[in-house]
Amino acid sequence: MTRFSCFFKTPLSLLLVVSFCSGLAQGKARDYLKKKDEWYSGEEAKEVTTTILSFQSESGGWPKNVDTTGKKYEGKQSQLKATYDNGATTDELRFLARMVRATDEEDYREAFSEGLGYVLGGQYANGGWPQYNPPGKGYHRHITFNDNAMVRLLQFVREVANSSDYAFIKKSRREAAADSFERGIACILKCQIRVGDQLTVWCAQHDKNDFRPKIARSYELASLSGCESVGIVRLLMSLDGPSPEVVNSIEAAARWFENAKLEGIRVVKVRDEKGPEGFNKVVKKDSSAPELWARFYDLESNRAIFVDRDGVPKLNLADIGDERRNGYAWYGGWPKKLLEEELGEWRKRLGK
Repeated sequence: MTRFSCFFKTPLSLLLVVSFCSGLAQGKARDYLKKKDEWYSGEEAKEVTTTILSFQSESGGWPKNVDTTGKKYEGKQSQLKATYDNGATTDELRFLARMVRATDEEDYREAFSEGLGYVLGGQYANGGWPQYNPPGKGYHRHITFNDNAMVRLLQFVREVANSSDYAFIKKSRREAAADSFERGIACILKCQIRVGDQLTVWCAQHDKNDFRPKIARSYELASLSGCESVGIVRLLMSLDGPSPEVVNSIEAAARWFENAKLEGIRVVKVRDEKGPEGFNKVVKKDSSAPELWARFYDLESNRAIFVDRDGVPKLNLADIGDERRNGYAWYGGWPKKLLEEELGEWRKRLGK
């Protein structure tokens, strides 16, 4: 029995619980997953599938920020750039799996197999995923937690390994998915940032070799993430029979969330005729406001930081330019439900 084999009992209802840090372009494939099984045997489902397959790249995955279920792609397949970022690829594969079950169509089966190959083949030996496969030489090569990319992939491979929905897949590939999940969990534990003698949370991206936190875009510095870390903790909390190492990881992250919360402030949009968007985000004092968390915290001081495209961290949102100040999710209530409800339920399940 491998180290994490006991973690493969989690109900599928828990697998899609993620915490988005920004307004992601999830695409419409996710919406079709709400359809009943009988819909997948009909003509509309086949038409949607034709459109989805038209967006499948030569590497097997799907591009981001496009509606892969709307108008059929008429361009060159070689121009499609597949990714794991912004919700791409996993929901298209879930859709195809349902079509295989409903129709037993060989073309759908082959397309799913190619997509699964794109997911499994892009994972590093240490368990992490970059944003793209192949990863290239830029920041996309880093182990990517940003916008919950790696968490989504781990949820998907766990489904493939466990769910009867994927019974059509060869046993060897389902075992490969199980191994993929095990290595991914091990990678998460290695990436958790230690400041001094204290475990904290995670950065939005980590080095693919030594697991250190890394910078991505100029305004996304190596830092402690108040958002992406929530999705990671939820994934760890969904594991059955967690090891002491996993339990310690969750509890350490929960302590950090408690210490990092920001109270007595509210972020409001103020009408601003001179602003590029017609409004301006302003932080105001408000003792009645619910607690907030910053997207990024400095690795040394643990203070919230805000960064413009010049890459210089500032301590106040007002200190960065209009474009980044109003065009990025700098604050959110991401850990709130985790701390107030989910953590207690998890501890109760463990008998803590």
